[in-house]
Amino acid sequence: MDRSSRSRSRRLAPVVAVAAAAALTLAGCSSGSGGKKAAEGGSGAPAGKADTPRMTVALVTHQSPGDTFWDIVRKGAEAAAAKDNVKLVYSADPSAGTQANLVQNAVDQKVDGIALTLAKPGAMKDVIAKADAAKIPVLGLNSGLSDWKKLGLLQFFGQDESVAGEALGKKLNEVGAKKIVCVIHEQGNVGLTQRCDGVRKTFSGKTETLYVNGTDRPSVQSTITAKLKQDSSLDHVVTLGAPFALTAVQSVADAGGKAEVATFDLNKDLTGAIKKGTIEFAVDQQPYLQGYLAVDSLWLYKNNGNYSGGGEQPVLTGPAFVDKSNVDRVAEFAAKGTR
Repeated sequence: MDRSSRSRSRRLAPVVAVAAAAALTLAGCSSGSGGKKAAEGGSGAPAGKADTPRMTVALVTHQSPGDTFWDIVRKGAEAAAAKDNVKLVYSADPSAGTQANLVQNAVDQKVDGIALTLAKPGAMKDVIAKADAAKIPVLGLNSGLSDWKKLGLLQFFGQDESVAGEALGKKLNEVGAKKIVCVIHEQGNVGLTQRCDGVRKTFSGKTETLYVNGTDRPSVQSTITAKLKQDSSLDHVVTLGAPFALTAVQSVADAGGKAEVATFDLNKDLTGAIKKGTIEFAVDQQPYLQGYLAVDSLWLYKNNGNYSGGGEQPVLTGPAFVDKSNVDRVAEFAAKGTR
């Protein structure tokens, strides 16, 4: 359906989508690294599985190898796929050009729906237009809140990265931070840039930006260590992903400093670090929910014509803070790989 047809449909019969179907059954699906290889998920037939015709959904992200954040997104997508009788095909690559090729592969395979991330929106423009011409519904998740409507996507699930950054900046003020370094692990990723910009907007102290190569963890560690040794006045390191926060903790130790580490995003190891006090707090955008709602919403659109957010507003999944005051509750779910 093209964008103009979608608009006509909204005028004729506006609908409000159900965010998630009630009969959620978690299928114990394991998640591995995405890389360039596509993989099927959502196997098995749990109780309450939809009796609608089998459909195929492609989930294409900008996951880098070893970034466990995307395992959580994928787990949510797999749970929705299992419930909705969906064949889920997952593929990923951090290169914008390769990610666009993966989306093109999904179009060529004539899937029933595509969910994708817009870390580098310009690279996705042409292939989204091709999916639209092929009448394949496309929605966005995680990255691209500022661009999803411009590109004609059906819906969007994620957090407003600028708002999340601003919230973290205010939190830093509350804990008495004076000088921080914001570590960007992927240059050109608009969402990561928006996070640091948001922090800078509300944080009353001094903010510096440090670029690192997120695909090379030893390099990340040595670069942060060098920065901390160079400037002992830094009292906080802000990272933009859970694995990098854990690396930063080691960098602080290597530098012999006393800087605190705060971060965006969660995983099981990070909740343990918050419990121990080696990481001060984290901002959770609920990646499991992003994957789950993306697949479930494509199923709802195909089978009932629903638009989450009315097709005009994004569905926000964050931000929410996790610190010592609530980490025990969150850790219960992180241990299952769903937070």
